[in-house]
Amino acid sequence: MHLIEAQKIKLYAKDRLLLDIERLQIEAGDRIGLVGRNGSGKTTLLHALAGERRPDAGEIKARATRRLLPQLKNTNTHKSGGEVTQAYIQEAVAAAPALLFADEPTTNLDTAHIEWIESILREWQGAFILVSHDRAFLDALCTKIWEIEDGKLAEYKGGYSDYAAQKELQRRSQQQAYEQYQKKKRQLEEALKEKERKAARATKKPKRVSASEASIIGAKPYFAKKQKKLQQNAKAIETRIDQLEKVEKVKDLPAIRMQAADEPALKKQIIIRAEQVEGVVGGKTLWNKTSFYVRGGDKLAILGANGSGKTTLVKKIINGSDGITISPAIRVGYFSQNLSTLDTGQTILANVSENSPYEESFIRTMLARLLFFREDVLKPVSVLSGGERVKVALAKLLASGCQALILDEPTNFLDIASVEALESLLQEFSGTVIFVSHDRQFVANIATRLLVIENRTITAFDGSYQEYREAQEKPPATSDADDLLVIEQKITEVLSRLSLDPSEELETEFQRLLQKKRALIHES
Repeated sequence: MHLIEAQKIKLYAKDRLLLDIERLQIEAGDRIGLVGRNGSGKTTLLHALAGERRPDAGEIKARATRRLLPQLKNTNTHKSGGEVTQAYIQEAVAAAPALLFADEPTTNLDTAHIEWIESILREWQGAFILVSHDRAFLDALCTKIWEIEDGKLAEYKGGYSDYAAQKELQRRSQQQAYEQYQKKKRQLEEALKEKERKAARATKKPKRVSASEASIIGAKPYFAKKQKKLQQNAKAIETRIDQLEKVEKVKDLPAIRMQAADEPALKKQIIIRAEQVEGVVGGKTLWNKTSFYVRGGDKLAILGANGSGKTTLVKKIINGSDGITISPAIRVGYFSQNLSTLDTGQTILANVSENSPYEESFIRTMLARLLFFREDVLKPVSVLSGGERVKVALAKLLASGCQALILDEPTNFLDIASVEALESLLQEFSGTVIFVSHDRQFVANIATRLLVIENRTITAFDGSYQEYREAQEKPPATSDADDLLVIEQKITEVLSRLSLDPSEELETEFQRLLQKKRALIHES
């Protein structure tokens, strides 16, 4: 069943055509992730599909109840941003619309609450469209990805990882087509040059034609005919070149080596040491006395629930508070969301170049990696969006020559392409990175060590985020008798549900549990 059907949709932002979509449909049960660069029109499209604004052209037909969970939430309250987000979600779910539109629903939420939303939406009976820069969130929930690029909408099957794999295949296919196009074009251009050279030589008297023969056939007409034919051949080749289907070159982001100063000497050396550091703010204990260290080259993620004291710990490290020792051989750079390091009256290039030890060519290459191309770097910061300013502040920090970078929620306000660009730069950075983030994919791709704040305790974990999650999810050893008891309890629960609301799914689950019970009895 079509919940929404739209045709020939045009949406403008002032005088600029933002979206030009020929046709789209939303079916019952659809679980769609909507992705695209900042400013591409994701929020505008959600508002139009939710009936919050009329399209500037075209028609949207809705045959279902709709609910929009907006990105800009009312924070004029005593509640935290996370609490406000949760309240909006609970209200939207209680309304039980057939179609839910959610614009960045994980904003201000910690990992536990992001997973809480995942569990709600996983059980959601209606359809939904999610705008999110959280790739793990999209992977966990979506069966389709809609991508907005250059005002057009394209659909991909699967979650975000499937979409990324399909985009990579497209990129490789385009690169091969471009190489074939260039090869064919070069061949034709060489053939054209050869014809033009022969046409130019056709005015000369042929060596094997005697003077008497030339007087009989007429030298000038002979040469003119030969030259005309060669020119016709050249013209035909020119036409073939013009008729070649042009293939655009794939834009590969330039590679750079993010080399921290004095990196070899500091590698694996302890550069930050915390001894019996306590987190007490306003008489409230966030964490008990703790000790840990950071080595040169570590990529250390600080994890914990909202209010657990992550930012407090970061500030203690930056300020060198009691119990914190920082090696005098390193310079520490800090990124926070207030963006106070930027001079809005200066250009992007001027901001990033300020006090940087790197050449302008290197800085331009790094800015290109963060999707600021060519003349973009000469834009004043004052005209940039919030997400673009975040990227400039991060670029300025990366270009500062600091050996250790401390980043507090660096992915907030960034689109997925920018998050992935930042990831690649941090992976290539040879110095130390200490960061706070609730973006699970970002943590998984960057972190080599973790500091986890939980139950007023800070625990160091030497390993990746994936290894940490596997260790957390590993069940304790149980006896066969315990396992059998658990299975029998589940069978009782399923039988109860079957008696009230029989379904094929419950029957399948019942048969699976019976089979597992028989296997356990046989093993014992």
